[in-house]
Amino acid sequence: MKRWIQRARPAGEALQSLVDGLAEDLGRSVVLDDPLVRMICTSRHFGDEDPVRVRTLLQGVADDEAIRYVLSQGVAGWTRPGHLDGRDDLGLRPRYCVPIRERGHVLGILMVVAKPGDLTSADTAAIDRTARAVAVEMYAERLASDVAEEHTRTLVNRLVGPDSTERCEARRLLLDDGLLPAGPHVVVTGVAVSGLRGPSGQVEVALRGALEPFRRTRTARGLSAVDQDRAVLVQVFEREPTEEDLEVQSRAVVRSLETFLDRQAAVAVGVGGRRADLVDAWISHDQARVAVRAARRLPRLGGIGDWDRLGEHAVLLQLPDAALNDSLVPKPLRRLLDGGSHARLEETLRCFLENAGSVPRTAEVLEVHRTSLYYRLRQIQEITGLDLDDGGHRLVLHMGLRLWDLLRVPAEHPV
Repeated sequence: MKRWIQRARPAGEALQSLVDGLAEDLGRSVVLDDPLVRMICTSRHFGDEDPVRVRTLLQGVADDEAIRYVLSQGVAGWTRPGHLDGRDDLGLRPRYCVPIRERGHVLGILMVVAKPGDLTSADTAAIDRTARAVAVEMYAERLASDVAEEHTRTLVNRLVGPDSTERCEARRLLLDDGLLPAGPHVVVTGVAVSGLRGPSGQVEVALRGALEPFRRTRTARGLSAVDQDRAVLVQVFEREPTEEDLEVQSRAVVRSLETFLDRQAAVAVGVGGRRADLVDAWISHDQARVAVRAARRLPRLGGIGDWDRLGEHAVLLQLPDAALNDSLVPKPLRRLLDGGSHARLEETLRCFLENAGSVPRTAEVLEVHRTSLYYRLRQIQEITGLDLDDGGHRLVLHMGLRLWDLLRVPAEHPV
């Protein structure tokens, strides 16, 4: 599968100068990372480089396992400097880490390659002075970035929102500002994260980081809007993306979020239908919301739903959560499903219906003799009281099974 690499973002000259100056004073390698442990700027080597540092410089981003390890130690949440233990299996030497904070915001992590006892009090004092100067520079950048981010978030939310007047105005502003082209291939992707207990804002930062690579790719331009534990990505492609293109992209988003967040986090990605112009982005967005619900309720999707692949689930999942409950499952089918004592018959019924009621094909797939299959089908008819030769009865059973699948996973809030 193609790996999407997030290159280091350009650093301001002031930050680079501070990092280089500290490294020269200490005679040690220094790196400044963002809160997701992605490199912002780094010093030259001093003979203390390790495999992780070398690969980071070559790739522009640390290995997923290295990032996952650092974040699992809670470094981004530290309130004071401390040492990060090395990991020989990852090729990571110990580091002295200083969280960069300003007015409640976690801005980054300053790291010096050093093990406990290597640094003198003069060294740590120099690191502390540099960290405070870095915090001032990064906070100024954060303020400017927040203004632009809020403007973008507002436009995206209005573009996919319910008000047609606001949608048209948002489209006009996006085009006038050159933020997005009008078309020809518009796709909206929704992302939602649940099941995570962690520092406030952690998910929001992770979502921004996971979607950032897709704001500009070789074939598309995009904008994202992040709101706590959910996000929307609007993209305009030069050529129509294939289902495989969008699946690769979605899996890259899932992989990034699984790297940036605790493994307990449940990630759901939903891809909306393809539209021809930004004016219809709201339709793709509504479809993406349905696809997110599918990703959450259907484990076989692996956390990724695509509207164009949902089939009949696209209709069923437009029912509100309050209506999507056990009462929708037909009583005849419940007699077969309740208690789980008829698992073999349920499998037989599913196969029979999926194969359009073809006995030869069903027997082949199940690898049973037709006599055995006819016996099972008679049992199903006796238990349900429905006639499998009747198209309407088969439809009731088929839709009932689809609903049953959706009800196995509890509902979550939508994107």
